Amino acid sequence: MHEIIQPDGWAKPIGYSNGISARGRIVQVGGQIGWDEQCLFHSDDFVDQVRQTLTNIVSVLKAADAKPEHLIQMTWYFTDREAYRSRMKEIGAVYREIIGRHFPPMAAVQVVALMEDRAKIEIQALAVVPD
Repeated sequence: MHEIIQPDGWAKPIGYSNGISARGRIVQVGGQIGWDEQCLFHSDDFVDQVRQTLTNIVSVLKAADAKPEHLIQMTWYFTDREAYRSRMKEIGAVYREIIGRHFPPMAAVQVVALMEDRAKIEIQALAVVPD
């Protein structure tokens, strides 16, 4: 499977990893947002949109015969850093419910806006399905 990379002497990261090594078939998941498969938003709540976004990622992975544990990178873009920071505990619970206890390298970036006006979060992901 994949190998988590943790340099000697570094503090253990919480909720992500510093690096990962993988070999296999690459699956790129384009930026997913908090709407459903029909492009409809059901909530403007930040955590609800995180839940839907992660669910969308898992759906794309499944369509490619991949699983959440195959993820090797995620980039989170959100419009409100404080909404992210103040609700990290809830976000973590949703993440573990949908993705599990697999924490690939991640980046989290606040942006001015996303392409869809109601979108509060967009996540792009990369997976490698082992040979």
